[in-house]
Amino acid sequence: MGTRVDLLVIHGVSLPPGEFGGPWIDALFQNRLDPQAHPYFGPIAGLKVSSHLLIRRDGELIQYVDLTKRAWHAGVSSFQGRERCNDFSIGIELEGTDDLPYASSQYQVLAEVSRTILTRFPAITPDRIVGHSDIAPGRKTDPGPAFDWERYRRLLAAGMLTREG
Repeated sequence: MGTRVDLLVIHGVSLPPGEFGGPWIDALFQNRLDPQAHPYFGPIAGLKVSSHLLIRRDGELIQYVDLTKRAWHAGVSSFQGRERCNDFSIGIELEGTDDLPYASSQYQVLAEVSRTILTRFPAITPDRIVGHSDIAPGRKTDPGPAFDWERYRRLLAAGMLTREG
């Protein structure tokens, strides 16, 4: 990336919207989404997007982009007056939607991988973990109201205390 990484962005994604499983998220992040496979895919098939990590509903963790490289997850974005959040952030996608609860396994894996990221990138502190909606308000809503920030932060903090103590 060449720039100090100091932001972690949590996203939510499902393809087609509201459907889980299947190869479509992988295809999107690998720039090989078939526009004919579903009516929703036509307009988005040409997008060049990626994420560092995806956590599926069952807790499976998939890495698409090395954490030291830029991924194209944030789009037009700004955090504390800094634009182009892709330049200084790591993006984690959760397979889900704004309005359906995320799975317990996703919270567990998210907290674990977040702790690893915070250790590896010490400029990312718990107060520099945000949702996509926080850096692209009005344009993005994910991870949405169904994401339980309190639960995630509690799991994150509990694991950090265990590591320190």
